[in-house]
Amino acid sequence: MSYFFKSKRLHFYPWLSSLLISLIVVVVYGWALRGLKLDFELLRSSWPYITDFITRLFPPDWKVLDIAIKALIETVQMSLWGTTIGAILSVPIAIASASNVAPGWLRSLANLLQNTVRSVPSIILGLIFVAATGLGAPAGTLALGIYTIGYLAKFYQQAIEAVDPRSLESLQVIGASKLQIAQYGILPQVLPLGLGYTFWMFEYNIRAASVLGVVGAGGIGFQLKSYIDGFEYTKATTMMLVLLVVVTVIDAFSSQLRHRLDSM
Repeated sequence: MSYFFKSKRLHFYPWLSSLLISLIVVVVYGWALRGLKLDFELLRSSWPYITDFITRLFPPDWKVLDIAIKALIETVQMSLWGTTIGAILSVPIAIASASNVAPGWLRSLANLLQNTVRSVPSIILGLIFVAATGLGAPAGTLALGIYTIGYLAKFYQQAIEAVDPRSLESLQVIGASKLQIAQYGILPQVLPLGLGYTFWMFEYNIRAASVLGVVGAGGIGFQLKSYIDGFEYTKATTMMLVLLVVVTVIDAFSSQLRHRLDSM
């Protein structure tokens, strides 16, 4: 008899927990949808305005292709230096944040720093550095560098925490120093993941750099905003198409590199 109740309980509780989770998901999404206060009738009637705006974007004005390429080169340069600066500064913060490396008090401070940086939108960082250095690429590069820290430090931290502890214990048993443990135990496991994250961040920063141009921080975003403000939509389309091509190429290239690094 007791076996019967135990078997019934094993089948009943998974079913009940799945139902409960489903109900919670439905309630949460319903609550979120209610908070949006969507007017579906307004959305339905707004389609003519959306299609009108899209039709104004075509055909692209290829006369500004040279301007688009120059602005895009500046965007790539900003992203390259911004990602590099952020990656270098992220390494010590990630080490200080890792639970298997740093003491508790240091982890708390480092995680607080990460959360603080991530809570500041890239637009605000752009405005801060535009006020400090003036309009142009230097402000965008510095903003991307700080913005990168908030994400790469977290990614690097997770890579360090994912290190197999058995390999570290083996090095400790044979009497390896802390530097040797880091060099032969942690670095080989962290490096492929870290490089993959860095390439992904470089690709992402090209898109972020185009947004920073809205506040005057250089790059293709500045030209894009100028054309939209001047109602020169076909020229803005050229900028977006050039950006799309470059982002697609970099995405394909970085995906191949990440695949090779993952296989390591």
